[in-house]
Amino acid sequence: MTPNGLTTPRAISHPRLGRPARRLLGFGAASALLAVLAALVPATYTFARYQDRIYTDPSSIPSAPVAIVFGAGVWANGEPSLMLADRIDAAVELYRRGKVRRLLMTGDNGQADYNEVEVMRRYAIARGVPPDRINLDHAGFRTYDSCYRARAIFGVTRAILVTQRYHLPRALYLANAFGIDAVGLKAGRDDYPRQSYYDLREEAALAVTWYEVHVLRPLPRYLGEPIDLERQDE
Repeated sequence: MTPNGLTTPRAISHPRLGRPARRLLGFGAASALLAVLAALVPATYTFARYQDRIYTDPSSIPSAPVAIVFGAGVWANGEPSLMLADRIDAAVELYRRGKVRRLLMTGDNGQADYNEVEVMRRYAIARGVPPDRINLDHAGFRTYDSCYRARAIFGVTRAILVTQRYHLPRALYLANAFGIDAVGLKAGRDDYPRQSYYDLREEAALAVTWYEVHVLRPLPRYLGEPIDLERQDE
């Protein structure tokens, strides 16, 4: 005790953890490590595996029948978000250069008052893409659905995937898993607002994607009648 009656920190004793508690803590630490590895291993492998299929210059990318343009957020005034506008601009450039014959816009139209693909279509038409060169996938609610439906519903076997660099490895992995021979064109820049959040979310999404592809193989929320885009231009 000190002269004023307070107990010094050194005088405080802590009970020792019993063996069951130590085992529980050890199990928790091991589980946390496994969870981290489960997220990092797929992300590390996939990012490394597909780097040589990612292009930054549209003039050097191999041609393909279709560019698959992935949706992103749109504003209440009907304008695409910065990230989405960058994706569409990159796809329009591919069309102008003759690298693709048509654009497949895939995004979320799950509600009557929210339609990513219609915003994408209008934006591309305003920049010179003919309306009959654009196809819409209204049920591309997530990357898994978009890639699955591109092959199963739209008959795509070769494509250029258009999205930001952080997203391309997962998109390429899914396209390959579903039978699409794809390369990716990086859209926009590498330093969007909240970029660190998108990078972290992508690592977690890759872990989920691996489990879905190798274990669950779920069907998209919607399928539909097949439309063979590649044969439309033969």
